[in-house]
Amino acid sequence: MRFTVLFILSYFIFLNVGNAQKTKAIPPEKPKLVIGIIIDQMRYDYISRYWDKLEKNGFKRFVNEGAFCKNARQNYIYTQTGPGHATIYTGATPSINGIVSNEWYLRLKKQKVYCVEDSKAKTVGSDSDKGKMSPVNLLTTTIGDELRLSNQNKSKVISISLKDRAAILPGGHNPTAAYWYDNSTGNWITSSYYIDTLPKWVIDFNNKKLSDLYLDRLWTPLLSISEYNESLPDTNKYEKGFGNGQKCFPYDLSFLSKPLKKQRDFSILNITPFGNTFTHDFAIAAIIGENLGKNNFTDFLSVSFSSTDYIGHCFGPLAVETEDAYLRLDKEIAHFIDFIEFEIGKENVLIFLSADHGSSENPQYLLDNRLPGGVFKQYYALSLLKSYLNAVYGEGEWILTYLNQQIFLNHALIEDSKISLSEIQNKVASFLLQFNGVENAVTATTLQNNNFTKGIFMYMQNSFNQKRSGDVLINLEPGWIQDSDYDIDHNTAYSYDTHVPLLWYGWKITRQTILREVHLVDVAPTIAIMLNIEYPSGCCGEPIYELF
Repeated sequence: MRFTVLFILSYFIFLNVGNAQKTKAIPPEKPKLVIGIIIDQMRYDYISRYWDKLEKNGFKRFVNEGAFCKNARQNYIYTQTGPGHATIYTGATPSINGIVSNEWYLRLKKQKVYCVEDSKAKTVGSDSDKGKMSPVNLLTTTIGDELRLSNQNKSKVISISLKDRAAILPGGHNPTAAYWYDNSTGNWITSSYYIDTLPKWVIDFNNKKLSDLYLDRLWTPLLSISEYNESLPDTNKYEKGFGNGQKCFPYDLSFLSKPLKKQRDFSILNITPFGNTFTHDFAIAAIIGENLGKNNFTDFLSVSFSSTDYIGHCFGPLAVETEDAYLRLDKEIAHFIDFIEFEIGKENVLIFLSADHGSSENPQYLLDNRLPGGVFKQYYALSLLKSYLNAVYGEGEWILTYLNQQIFLNHALIEDSKISLSEIQNKVASFLLQFNGVENAVTATTLQNNNFTKGIFMYMQNSFNQKRSGDVLINLEPGWIQDSDYDIDHNTAYSYDTHVPLLWYGWKITRQTILREVHLVDVAPTIAIMLNIEYPSGCCGEPIYELF
């Protein structure tokens, strides 16, 4: 009899627990937390390239349990970190959101402008000037701004990244806070634009001195070198490596960050997988410290993993170091999602994962394999262009600067000389087309007076802002990059730069593969529909309807 009673009680307890679990798994009307994960310089093909070595619960969890947009692209030409992050979170192309590149040129002041610089702001968290930053140059609202507008700032919006621009631009104009890495101290800092003092949880995190801990490590391959068969040999001629010329394993980070055994160079952390680990640690601290996802209003967390970009520039897309960084990041993401599901619940969290841009191949590697590629010697071309304009119009400073594949002309001199601006623009464009590697050269006048709906000129127009862009914009041939300190780059409208992963997971997301072309400007309006809030002010994207 006692056994029967116990059996019946156990049965009902089991039934109630099962029902409770089913009830818990029902998603609420809106997610309690939205998380955007952006992986800097992640090419689309990395997921398939490294698939056999990926964790079950990292990138594969997104693919196997979420929605995978396999044809997601940026739809403008100058694919850089600033424009990439701004585009994703504003739903607007650089022509509208104003972040046309990481930096642009002001003709009146004759100076470069960094996309997030702000001389009025002060550093909060250190004595360096690394915090003199803000979103003042961003011309539109972000999805986070609209979320806080919808409920009188009751939602928390936190944005973090090693890079200042990758933290500031996603956060928008009115986040709770944005945090980035100070290379001079190894700490997380912010700007007086947001807050006057660091919260206690950030101070406590900085006091752990994790950057020192990670820089005391030896970076060795996660697997045996022979297992990295998706990459070139560890010793090959297509890698730039660290500043001291080292470009094969193992890497003594303590030595690299203290070459003279004096003050530590904390910037070395950026070029290691442990920079991503450090970001992962801080993201978890932010969720706990700000109590994200535990409030009555939807919160938003933006996390950008930047070390993949630094490593990519130093070693290239076919390096063992790059593969190792992604295999390690895969484990970090697996742990991050495990933590989120345990702490908040999968049904309560909407996560999207994407990249700000991809990257080119090493041009010399392409040439060695009889493929199109090369390096455009822009300063040689610029020197000849100046001589040409002096010969045609007389001696003068006709060109103010060349920046990000754009020519900025001296409008004041041109006007004083009573020369037609469109005329000199056309002469410059025609002259530049003579150089090897230049595929297209289009004038600002052409972009202002025409509406291009497809092709390369559409991409160029989507990057063009009348106040911030140059007089002549250049597009290089496929496989070509500008001459720089890097052996690979990203600043084109070609597939290797614009085609990136876009994955959705959690909340009401069902497993599916979306093959039609979508653009990264579609992310913000998609989230806006899910949250039942207004689109960002400059949004030109469309919701990804398959997700509903």
